[in-house]
Amino acid sequence: MAETPAVLFNASPGLSPPVDRSRRYPRILLILFLCTLPLVNPIVHGDGVGYYAYVRAPLIQHNLRFEEDWRHANLNFSQSRTMPSGQLLPSQYTETGYISNQFTVGPALLWAPFLVAAHGFVLLSDARGAHIPADGFSFPYLLAMALGTAFYGFLGLLLSYSLARKYVAAHWAFLATVGIWGASSLPVYMYFNPAWSHAQSAFAVALFLWYWDRTWGWRTLFEWTLKGFVAGLMIDVYFPNGVLLTLPLIEALSDYWNLVRAKDFHGVRSLFAANLLFLAATGLAFVPTLITRAIIFGGFFRFGSYSGVPWDWTAPNWRFVLLSSEHGLLSWTPILALSLVGLALAPRSAKRVTAYLSVGAAAFYYLISSYPYWHGLASFGNRFFISLTAILVFGLALFLQRIGGLFRSVRWAFVSATALLLLFVLWNAGLIFQWGAHLIPPRGPISFSEVAHNQVFVVPRQISADLRRYFFKRTNLMQQIEQRDIQQLEKNPPPP
Repeated sequence: MAETPAVLFNASPGLSPPVDRSRRYPRILLILFLCTLPLVNPIVHGDGVGYYAYVRAPLIQHNLRFEEDWRHANLNFSQSRTMPSGQLLPSQYTETGYISNQFTVGPALLWAPFLVAAHGFVLLSDARGAHIPADGFSFPYLLAMALGTAFYGFLGLLLSYSLARKYVAAHWAFLATVGIWGASSLPVYMYFNPAWSHAQSAFAVALFLWYWDRTWGWRTLFEWTLKGFVAGLMIDVYFPNGVLLTLPLIEALSDYWNLVRAKDFHGVRSLFAANLLFLAATGLAFVPTLITRAIIFGGFFRFGSYSGVPWDWTAPNWRFVLLSSEHGLLSWTPILALSLVGLALAPRSAKRVTAYLSVGAAAFYYLISSYPYWHGLASFGNRFFISLTAILVFGLALFLQRIGGLFRSVRWAFVSATALLLLFVLWNAGLIFQWGAHLIPPRGPISFSEVAHNQVFVVPRQISADLRRYFFKRTNLMQQIEQRDIQQLEKNPPPP
C-alpha cells in the first residue's frame, strides 16, 4: 500500500533483482534495543513509588499496605510524607485506613512476570546462602522492573513500526521509529525513570491501535473480545488512554449508519452484539483497577486526587501544552512538529486510518489541555503524550515519505532524512542530560537561551564525566541529583 518502494541502494536494477531490505529493520531495531540496555536505571523514584508499590506489596506482603514503600522511597518523596519519627503523616491515609495510592495498577500487571521471576531467583539464591533481601527493594527486583519497562517500551516501538509499515515504505517507518525513540520524551521514561507508567502506556496504546487496525472490518467475536481486553489494559495502565476509545466508537457509528442505509438489520444486530462483547471485555479487564479503588478509597469509581482536581473542560491550556517553556510538547521535543505535519500529508491509501488516529490524538490533546497540571510538574517535555508514541511514529513516517518523494534518488532521500533525525536526537540527548543533571529546572518554565548556551558550552564538557559516573558510580550520582532536586524545591516550592 506504500507509495515509495521498500528497496534501497540497488544501483543497477536492470542487472540484478531488487533487494528487499524491509525484513532487516525489525532486526536492526532489536540490535539497537539490546545496545541501549546498559542505560537502564534500576530505581524507584517519585511517582514510580506508587506504581511500583502495586506489584511489590502484593508479591511480598500479600496485601495493599504501602507503608514500607512510602518509607523506602527516595528522600524527596518520603520526607514530604513522613514525620520525624518515621510514621506516615495522617494525611497519607484514606477513610478506609489505606495509603492514598492514586496511581494506576496497570504497570504492576505488566511487571508481574518479571517481578515473580526475580522473587523466585532471590528465594533460590537465599536458599543457597546468598543473603539477598527478599523484600522487593533489593537490586534483583529493581533490575527486573527496569528491564521489564524497557522491554515494554521496545515492544511499543516495534508495534508502532508495524502499524506505520502497513501504510508507508519500510525504510521510512524504520527511520520514524528510531527518530521518535531518540528524540521524544520516551527514552527518559523507558530507561532513566522506569518505575513510571509512560513506557508501558506507549506499549498498551500501540498494541490497541495495531490490533484495532489489523482487524478492521472483519473481526470475529473472539477478536472483538480480545480487542476489549487490550482496551481495558490500556486504561488500567494510564487513565487518560481511555479517550482513545473514541476510535472504535466512531468506527461503530459509521458501521451502523452504513448498515441502516443498506437496510441490513441482521448486520445491525450482529454488530450490536459484538459491541456489547467488546464493552464487557473492556470492563472485565478494568476490574483490577476497580478492586484497588474500592479497597483503598472505599468505592469502585473513586480515583483519589485525579477526581478531586479542578478540571476545566474549556481546555484553557491548549496553547501552553504545545509551546510553553514549561514542558511544552513542541518546544521541548520539536521532532513531534514533523509528526503533526505528517498527519496532514497522508496519501490516499492511508487517509482513512490517518483521520481516525488524528481524532484520537486530538481527543487526548483536549483532555490534557483541560487538566490543571497539564505540564506534568517534574516532567521531561510533556510526558503525557508518550502514550501516543504509535501515532507520532505514524505521522513522522508519513512526513518522511512525502518529503522523500521530493528527491530524485531514494538513497539521498534516506541519507538526508537520517541526518535530519540525527540532529533532533543529538539535541534531545543534550536536553535530557541538562534536565537529568539539573542544569535546567526539572519543574516550572526554563530559559531556552540558557538551554542553547548549555548545549554548546556546558554539555560537551560535562557529559563524558557524568556518563562514566552513571555507568560505574550510579548510586552516588543519583544521590547527588536527588540533593539538587531538594535544594531547588526549597528555593522554588511547587504550588499547593
